[in-house]
Amino acid sequence: MNNLKIAKETLTLEAKAVLVQIKHLNSNFKKTVLMMKNCKGHVVVIGLGKSGLVGRKISATMSSIGIPSIFLHPSESLHGDLGVLMKDDVVVLLSYSGETEEIKKILPVIKKIGVKAIAMTGKPKAQVWQCCDAVIDCSVEKEACPYNLAPTASTTAMLAMGDALALTVSNFKKFKKEQLAILHPLGAIGKKLTMQVKDLMRKGKQNPVVKHNDTVESSLLVMTGTKVGATSVVDNEGKLIGFFTDGDLRRHLQNDDKLLKKNITLVMTKNPLVVSPETMAVEAAKILKDHSIDNIPVVSKDNKPLGVLDQGDLLREGIE
Repeated sequence: MNNLKIAKETLTLEAKAVLVQIKHLNSNFKKTVLMMKNCKGHVVVIGLGKSGLVGRKISATMSSIGIPSIFLHPSESLHGDLGVLMKDDVVVLLSYSGETEEIKKILPVIKKIGVKAIAMTGKPKAQVWQCCDAVIDCSVEKEACPYNLAPTASTTAMLAMGDALALTVSNFKKFKKEQLAILHPLGAIGKKLTMQVKDLMRKGKQNPVVKHNDTVESSLLVMTGTKVGATSVVDNEGKLIGFFTDGDLRRHLQNDDKLLKKNITLVMTKNPLVVSPETMAVEAAKILKDHSIDNIPVVSKDNKPLGVLDQGDLLREGIE
């Protein structure tokens, strides 16, 4: 199929364009990182057209990982919005060609205000950039467009370079995942960073627990009543000594037609994997996945079952 061939060529060209950017991690990139790290104001990103769309994403990424940033539209900037700039800011100008008229007109004003200016461009030697404090080369060999005209590989490369810059600066600022959680209180990221097992585990009457002297049959009744498909097994002190699942039931039934009358301790999994209530939900999800299990008991410090975590509950929260 010819369309599929074009799709493959596009992805290949854009992937190569991104890899080429590694060669551009030079002294200008390092200088930019230091300017952004020491910036006491905002990183103000300016770009028009496709570069503007890329700029919005770069600015949003920076803000989300501890680098205060705003996007400023160049046309609006020329009609008063440049008033938002402060001397402690750092401006990043995006123009692949270096020929964007609005950028050419904005740059002298930025320098007059006394703000440091950085260019991200495919033409690092363009005359317009001579007054910049740093110029990051984002050039690509060719666009993925068959006519080598439509911004495709170049915008992908610029976006990737922006991510590389943002993450490098964030690392230098020692940005932690705890801070990321504060900036992402909702959505999948927020849940992965903040949700703990205790927020999802089934507890109380929904936490199936049987005693060591119960039969498989009576244990099944408890499991069925809670609809978990598993149960914790405890000793006389209420401490966990085993875990029994419907998977265990199916395996044992194949070889023992009198299984239901037997003691639960004969077929349970001894010393099962457990998690604490404070375990991060995303970490618990990894344990379930790595060990190909659907449920796991949640225990206290003295090894008493406080609840059970089910894979379905994790999936419903988008944690996997």
